[in-house]
Amino acid sequence: MPESLTFCGRTFGPSELDLMRQIAREFSGLGVTEIARTVCELLEWTRPSGGLKNHECRQLLERLQGEGFLKLPEVRKLGGRGLRRADVSASRIEPASVDCAASECEPLELVLVEGRMESRRWREQVERHHYLGCRVPFGAHLRYWVRHRGQELACLLWTSPAWKMQARDEWIGWSDQQRRRNLQSIVNNSRFLILPWVQIKGLASKILALSARQMPRDWETRYGRRPLLLETLVDPARFRGACYRAANWVHIGQTAGRGRMDREHQAHGQAVKDIYVYPLVRDARQRLCGS
Repeated sequence: MPESLTFCGRTFGPSELDLMRQIAREFSGLGVTEIARTVCELLEWTRPSGGLKNHECRQLLERLQGEGFLKLPEVRKLGGRGLRRADVSASRIEPASVDCAASECEPLELVLVEGRMESRRWREQVERHHYLGCRVPFGAHLRYWVRHRGQELACLLWTSPAWKMQARDEWIGWSDQQRRRNLQSIVNNSRFLILPWVQIKGLASKILALSARQMPRDWETRYGRRPLLLETLVDPARFRGACYRAANWVHIGQTAGRGRMDREHQAHGQAVKDIYVYPLVRDARQRLCGS
């Protein structure tokens, strides 16, 4: 048994890890999600809003199972839950091209994705048209449609931030302790997809500006914490990041070639990404370094 383990900003000691193993063993008749919720309740692992961090806990339990520390029950096959990756095997007829000036597509609407059917359609679009596809988001997240008069123009995904990024952490100037305490005041723009039949110059920066105004309120409503800083990673081999710069995001450096969730610094060889940030308040860095 490891002496301790840090995951999603919380350090779990030997007694807490042993409790996870005990719950997994004694409640093997439950599903993995129910076990994760039970662990969260016993360890009081919650969001600022009071909701359980059951998704993060499930990720941790699956990691511990992969390391041979505990054994989880088989995943139940429940009808209607859908796939972890959207099925895009069926052919689709794309809508007619949308080609106009940015001023002609106002007002824009940023609409939260809600309901099973909406979620499935959103996932299909991102899986089909975004070069990274659509995987189940890690931790807290919000998904959006961008619409104009009911017509869908784009898809957005906001998620929990990267655990560590040297350039970002140096730009903020926080210590490891301050980062663990305040990391969840950062939100990551994990996916941004202008649908391929939409050809509107300047649309992307308008969407980013609208998101910076609306998304923090939605995030606070859902998770009980108001973001102070937005971040995103841009692959310079594919994109120039022009829309982020046009929306006043700041380029602060590059990643070290690891995945954004590589907490143990073991994953190497991934594409180096440009890091952009957008402070939501003037004193974002000072507040991220505070208590």
